[in-house]
Amino acid sequence: MSQSAFELRQGFIRYFAEHGHTAVPSSPLIPQADPTLLFTNAGMNQFKRVFLGEDRLPYKRAATVQKCMRAGGKHNDLENVGYTGRHHTFFEMLGNFSFGDYFKEDAIKFGWDYLTNVVGLPKEKLWVTIFRDDDEAFELWRKIGMPAARIVRCGEEDNFWQMGDTGPCGPCSEIHYDQGPAVPGDAVPNGAGDRVIEIWNLVFMQYDRDAGGTLRPLPKPSIDTGMGLERLAAMAQGVHSNYDSDLFKPILASIGNRTGRRYGKDSIGDRSMRVIADHLRAITFLIADGVLPSNEGRGYVLRRILRRAARHGRLLGIAEPFLHEMTGTVVELMNAAYPELQTAKGTIGEVTQREEERFISTLDQGLPILNEMVAKARASGQAVLAGTDVFKLYDTYGFPLDLIEEACREQAIRLDEAGFQRALEEQRDRARKTAGFEVAAAKPLIAEVASRIRSSRFVGYEQFAGEGVVQAILKGDRLVKEAVEGEEVELALDVTPFYPEGGGQVGDRGVLNGPGGRIEILDTTKPLPNLILHKGIVRVGRVREGERLEASVNVATRQDAARNHTATHLVHAALREILGPHVKQYGSLVAPNRLRFDFAHFKPLTSRDIDEIESLVNERVRRDDAVRSDVMGVQEAVASGALAFFGDKYGEQVRVVSIDSFSKELCGGTHCRHTGEIGVFRVVSETGVAAGVRRIEALTGGGALAELKRLEADVRELSELLKVGPSELVAKTRKLMALLKEKERELEQVKLRLASGTKEEAFVRTVQGIQVHAQRVDGMDVAELRALADRLRDKLKSGVIALGAVNDGKVSLLVVVTKDLVSRVRAGDLIRDMAAEVGGTGGGRPEMAQAGGKNPERLGAALEKVFELVERTVGR
Repeated sequence: MSQSAFELRQGFIRYFAEHGHTAVPSSPLIPQADPTLLFTNAGMNQFKRVFLGEDRLPYKRAATVQKCMRAGGKHNDLENVGYTGRHHTFFEMLGNFSFGDYFKEDAIKFGWDYLTNVVGLPKEKLWVTIFRDDDEAFELWRKIGMPAARIVRCGEEDNFWQMGDTGPCGPCSEIHYDQGPAVPGDAVPNGAGDRVIEIWNLVFMQYDRDAGGTLRPLPKPSIDTGMGLERLAAMAQGVHSNYDSDLFKPILASIGNRTGRRYGKDSIGDRSMRVIADHLRAITFLIADGVLPSNEGRGYVLRRILRRAARHGRLLGIAEPFLHEMTGTVVELMNAAYPELQTAKGTIGEVTQREEERFISTLDQGLPILNEMVAKARASGQAVLAGTDVFKLYDTYGFPLDLIEEACREQAIRLDEAGFQRALEEQRDRARKTAGFEVAAAKPLIAEVASRIRSSRFVGYEQFAGEGVVQAILKGDRLVKEAVEGEEVELALDVTPFYPEGGGQVGDRGVLNGPGGRIEILDTTKPLPNLILHKGIVRVGRVREGERLEASVNVATRQDAARNHTATHLVHAALREILGPHVKQYGSLVAPNRLRFDFAHFKPLTSRDIDEIESLVNERVRRDDAVRSDVMGVQEAVASGALAFFGDKYGEQVRVVSIDSFSKELCGGTHCRHTGEIGVFRVVSETGVAAGVRRIEALTGGGALAELKRLEADVRELSELLKVGPSELVAKTRKLMALLKEKERELEQVKLRLASGTKEEAFVRTVQGIQVHAQRVDGMDVAELRALADRLRDKLKSGVIALGAVNDGKVSLLVVVTKDLVSRVRAGDLIRDMAAEVGGTGGGRPEMAQAGGKNPERLGAALEKVFELVERTVGR
């Protein structure tokens, strides 16, 4: 009976292919064209629109092995991972589907045949559950040979499935497996313990539930099934925990080698090893599918999973980054089934290591503060750590709450969870008020216009001019029958060649000419799906409702926008080819004069990266590839490899823009007919706009040519200033920079020598075993104080340095604490009391802090105070 996970994957697809099913590849973990889901969490997700009747496929039977995530959102198994042998964040779901083809009888027959004859599970160990009223399913299971005593009727909670409050739904039948008395639990399905566990869920989608709750039979019932590969592998390999299957054993062995532990020897250590093993799979697959660590959405889930794994590494004695090394084990184990992992291997390791280092920095900053909070609570006899203090540590330093809870348990102190949650909710309320994520509702007048006129039909893909009838005229907040010269209006036509703002592309400009006047159009918008508005000014005469107008788009600006839009598609494809498949579009601006492209990437681009991207895009421009547009169903588009953008909502039919085999995206914008029309592509800047999000700004066509001419003019001017030819500019500049740096270094050394030999005496004392150096160096600014502090720190190796200076009547203070001492004394604490002496304030990091003041006559007292402060702090 024993089969490897790889054999189970292959065997499942092969079995259903032999029974008329189309083998469909796994969709990404980030749902395509479905903003309702955080992650793909079931095999049916990619067929959701088919089940809803919104899309059609060229086949009626399908089988998949789908990558899934259940961490965050409604389906969240994260907190259970490690504590059981069957919960996971990332998992693979085997599924077979019928779209109005076969129904219950064949679904049950396929399930039984596959498990008993292909996998080889003993029939006598199988149980099934059915919906309480599903007599048809009962008879079908009896017909196939399942004893009536092993068919259990259950209620709606366990055996009735529905996609939402309304829509497709139906009873389901679950196949369960009895692992035997060696596993604790009841000997019946849905009982306590894990003895009898569910393997496969067969959903019989046969009803449509309306808003009133009434169930009506669907004209073409369908089948949706799901079975976890991890659980099946455990059953097929005769083990009671998924972690004992070949999907996890190599990862656990790798963790054991790294930690010096053997899995199975220590229950507490085993739990941490299971957490790390599970989370390594999730980390690897999420990054490969384009998710990067961040503080919101999918990126936050990845960050939480990664940091949870790193914390469990600490519990096993690993304080340094190590997860990035382990991701290679996951790639090696899974790349035969998912080749994209090998392609993204370098990116996965680099992103993981950067996040681990960031987390370690968080711990290094936060642990001393946490230790002080706990010590203060104990010293004052308090049994509770204030929720507001805990939230400050959590919010300011990103310190994990579970680490705080653990520290409290160790010190027999209770965490004020209610106070923490209140502070958290207050912050969320503030964030919601300022986030601006709410979609602005259409003005009542706009909604009224849309409801009473025919839908605006856009014909601008094929033509720049056309005729349309004025269906409505808006002037401010009023509907009017006519508008006269000088008035600003918004016009709704029944047919228009004007492209409305959308998909990052700005709206068209142009002219509307009628029998009685001319309107200059300055912008075109689409406030509602069926309404296009032309915003402009009546320049001549008047315009009336019902008139037929000649609509003429400004061809020059439209073509410039088309160049930039096609260029954004080339940029996206070039970024994915050069940087990796994790690159995803986060936003864009396509205007006639420029383009802007925001994308997911974890570090700034190098000059070489930018050169390669620019060269690759220009190479595709020179090839003069045809730009093709096709209209198809969204499911067909995604299945064909077209990129859809996360969070976007698509209609039943979508437009797919393809550039040879180089680029393929869902896009409603206007484009060139051939890439050669772009002319030339030039990157003008690359910047960061948020954590894990980079931005490229670029020019094409005439704009790019103008930029090149401007740069050429700058080169000529520099050549004249430096009195060298253009070819010698770089060498001359390097020579001048080297000379400037040398002079700056000489000046700094003179200042430091003067400071070291100042008549103001340096006071050095040993306080509680710590060297403390205090010195007054008038005339130095803060940068010079830092340079002197660096020099003194290198000399002292370990200690506290306090420097003060009066410059133009103002006081500057600087305190530096060497890294080995920050757990005992922090620069920020010292500087606050010293600053008070000179009538000022200050702050900073534990290892360095600075302050300013307005009482120069108190500087000596402030520097003298550092000795007392160190003694008081360390002696506590």
